[in-house]
Amino acid sequence: MLDIVLVEDDARLGTMVSDYLKRHGYQVAHERCGQRAIARILSEKPALVLLDIGLPGQDGFEVCRQIRPHYDGIICVLSARTDNIDQVLGLELGADDYIGKPIEPRVLLARLRAHLRRHRRVEPRDGALRFGELSIDPSTRNVHLQGRLLELTTAEFDLLFLLAGNAGQILDRDALLRGLRGIAFDGLDRSIDARISRLRRKLGDNPEQPERIKTVRGRGYLFSRSAWG
Repeated sequence: MLDIVLVEDDARLGTMVSDYLKRHGYQVAHERCGQRAIARILSEKPALVLLDIGLPGQDGFEVCRQIRPHYDGIICVLSARTDNIDQVLGLELGADDYIGKPIEPRVLLARLRAHLRRHRRVEPRDGALRFGELSIDPSTRNVHLQGRLLELTTAEFDLLFLLAGNAGQILDRDALLRGLRGIAFDGLDRSIDARISRLRRKLGDNPEQPERIKTVRGRGYLFSRSAWG
């Protein structure tokens, strides 16, 4: 099975990154064109897509938008842009992580390993978590609400499972980032906030006054045990 599709139009950078990942045991395909990348990702379904935002023509945001409804693997976007708006847009379109350029190979490898480790992990011993009409099954990675299967990305499922596994406890951004990606909160990363916003919409929570995943001002987020019917 193909592990990673790297979508990067810079031939030199793409070769450097793909060769580095191959030396560490991953099967990597490098695509330089967005349209070709979409076809390959949807046909081969790699475990992870490493997607540059600054592609010519069809940019990385558009590639992400097109593949996400048909691909449930991991999408990590690459960009030299530091604007929070770009980060939020990428995450809102379904990306699981936002990695800045220039790329530090060892940091990139650690981030990708963490994502792949979580994605491939099966935890049948834990059993399903149930809160009223919400059911979260880690063995199948399925979430049902009122009998309806929810379509969650890999990152959304991981975040929901972490919150629900600590129901009734306040988790700050640092605890969530350490639990999900193994990194500390740097004071700037807003990926958790964007993911929480998407989760609330999919869980039918009121965005103005959320009751299911509550914001505790100045402290973090709290998954409610009792707001699920």
